[in-house]
Amino acid sequence: MGTVLVVDGANVVGARPDGWWKDRAGAATRLHLQLMVADVPQDRVVLVLEGAAKGGVRPGKDAHVRTVHAKGNGDDTIVAEAKAASETGDRVFVVTADRILMGRVERYGALIMSPTWLLGHLE
Repeated sequence: MGTVLVVDGANVVGARPDGWWKDRAGAATRLHLQLMVADVPQDRVVLVLEGAAKGGVRPGKDAHVRTVHAKGNGDDTIVAEAKAASETGDRVFVVTADRILMGRVERYGALIMSPTWLLGHLE
Protein backbone atom coordinates (compact mmCIF):
# COMPACT_ATOMS: atom_id res chain seq x y z
CA MET A 1 0.00 0.00 0.00
CA GLY A 2 1.06 3.54 -0.70
CA THR A 3 0.03 6.62 -2.59
CA VAL A 4 -0.26 7.06 -6.33
CA LEU A 5 -0.52 10.25 -8.34
CA VAL A 6 -2.22 9.68 -11.72
CA VAL A 7 -1.48 12.59 -14.06
CA ASP A 8 -3.72 13.58 -16.96
CA GLY A 9 -0.80 14.59 -19.15
CA ALA A 10 -2.89 16.41 -21.75
CA ASN A 11 -4.69 18.42 -19.10
CA VAL A 12 -1.52 19.44 -17.27
CA VAL A 13 0.37 20.35 -20.45
CA GLY A 14 -2.67 22.32 -21.64
CA ALA A 15 -2.70 24.37 -18.46
CA ARG A 16 0.46 26.23 -19.52
CA PRO A 17 0.25 28.47 -22.58
CA ASP A 18 3.87 27.83 -23.53
CA GLY A 19 3.41 26.78 -27.15
CA TRP A 20 2.82 23.08 -26.34
CA TRP A 21 0.38 22.80 -29.25
CA LYS A 22 3.28 23.24 -31.69
CA ASP A 23 5.15 20.24 -30.25
CA ARG A 24 2.98 17.90 -28.21
CA ALA A 25 5.69 15.23 -27.99
CA GLY A 26 8.21 17.79 -26.75
CA ALA A 27 5.74 19.07 -24.16
CA ALA A 28 5.22 15.50 -22.93
CA THR A 29 8.98 15.02 -22.68
CA ARG A 30 9.34 18.19 -20.60
CA LEU A 31 6.50 17.15 -18.29
CA HIS A 32 8.01 13.68 -17.82
CA LEU A 33 11.44 15.11 -16.99
CA GLN A 34 9.88 17.52 -14.48
CA LEU A 35 7.93 14.69 -12.84
CA MET A 36 11.16 12.71 -12.49
CA VAL A 37 12.60 15.36 -10.16
CA ALA A 38 9.40 16.84 -8.70
CA ASP A 39 8.87 16.96 -4.97
CA VAL A 40 5.37 15.51 -4.77
CA PRO A 41 4.10 13.84 -1.61
CA GLN A 42 2.92 10.67 -3.38
CA ASP A 43 5.08 7.53 -3.56
CA ARG A 44 4.53 6.81 -7.24
CA VAL A 45 3.49 8.78 -10.30
CA VAL A 46 1.59 7.49 -13.33
CA LEU A 47 1.75 9.79 -16.36
CA VAL A 48 -0.98 9.07 -18.91
CA LEU A 49 -0.29 10.29 -22.45
CA GLU A 50 -2.49 10.22 -25.52
CA GLY A 51 -2.27 11.17 -29.18
CA ALA A 52 0.86 12.88 -30.47
CA ALA A 53 2.19 13.33 -26.93
CA LYS A 54 2.97 9.60 -26.83
CA GLY A 55 5.85 10.27 -29.22
CA GLY A 56 7.71 12.18 -26.51
CA VAL A 57 8.05 9.51 -23.84
CA ARG A 58 8.27 5.75 -24.18
CA PRO A 59 5.85 3.71 -22.08
CA GLY A 60 7.30 2.07 -18.99
CA LYS A 61 8.84 2.91 -15.66
CA ASP A 62 11.60 5.42 -14.91
CA ALA A 63 12.36 5.54 -11.17
CA HIS A 64 9.06 6.45 -9.47
CA VAL A 65 7.32 7.59 -12.70
CA ARG A 66 5.46 5.10 -14.89
CA THR A 67 4.34 6.35 -18.28
CA VAL A 68 1.24 4.80 -19.84
CA HIS A 69 0.21 5.32 -23.46
CA ALA A 70 -3.57 5.45 -23.82
CA LYS A 71 -4.75 3.07 -26.50
CA GLY A 72 -7.74 5.27 -27.21
CA ASN A 73 -9.31 7.84 -24.96
CA GLY A 74 -6.90 9.16 -22.31
CA ASP A 75 -9.73 9.55 -19.81
CA ASP A 76 -10.59 5.85 -19.99
CA THR A 77 -6.95 4.99 -19.29
CA ILE A 78 -6.82 7.39 -16.34
CA VAL A 79 -9.97 5.80 -14.88
CA ALA A 80 -8.48 2.31 -15.35
CA GLU A 81 -5.25 3.38 -13.61
CA ALA A 82 -7.16 4.94 -10.70
CA LYS A 83 -9.35 1.86 -10.33
CA ALA A 84 -6.39 -0.55 -10.43
CA ALA A 85 -4.47 1.44 -7.82
CA SER A 86 -7.48 1.66 -5.50
CA GLU A 87 -8.07 -2.09 -5.79
CA THR A 88 -4.56 -2.74 -4.45
CA GLY A 89 -5.28 -0.53 -1.45
CA ASP A 90 -3.29 2.47 -2.63
CA ARG A 91 -4.52 5.98 -1.91
CA VAL A 92 -5.14 7.55 -5.32
CA PHE A 93 -4.76 11.17 -6.36
CA VAL A 94 -5.67 12.27 -9.89
CA VAL A 95 -4.40 15.50 -11.44
CA THR A 96 -7.00 16.91 -13.84
CA ALA A 97 -9.32 19.86 -14.38
CA ASP A 98 -11.77 17.77 -16.41
CA ARG A 99 -15.02 17.74 -14.41
CA ILE A 100 -16.43 14.65 -16.10
CA LEU A 101 -13.22 12.75 -15.47
CA MET A 102 -13.27 13.90 -11.84
CA GLY A 103 -16.65 12.27 -11.32
CA ARG A 104 -15.49 9.05 -12.96
CA VAL A 105 -12.40 8.63 -10.74
CA GLU A 106 -14.00 9.83 -7.50
CA ARG A 107 -16.11 6.66 -7.46
CA TYR A 108 -12.84 4.80 -6.80
CA GLY A 109 -11.99 7.07 -3.89
CA ALA A 110 -9.57 9.25 -5.83
CA LEU A 111 -8.79 12.70 -4.53
CA ILE A 112 -8.58 15.38 -7.19
CA MET A 113 -5.58 17.66 -7.50
CA SER A 114 -5.56 20.57 -9.94
CA PRO A 115 -3.02 21.02 -12.72
CA THR A 116 -2.04 24.27 -10.96
CA TRP A 117 -1.21 22.30 -7.81
CA LEU A 118 1.06 19.98 -9.78
CA LEU A 119 2.67 22.81 -11.76
CA GLY A 120 3.55 24.43 -8.43
CA HIS A 121 5.46 21.27 -7.49
CA LEU A 122 7.27 21.21 -10.84
CA GLU A 123 8.79 24.67 -10.62
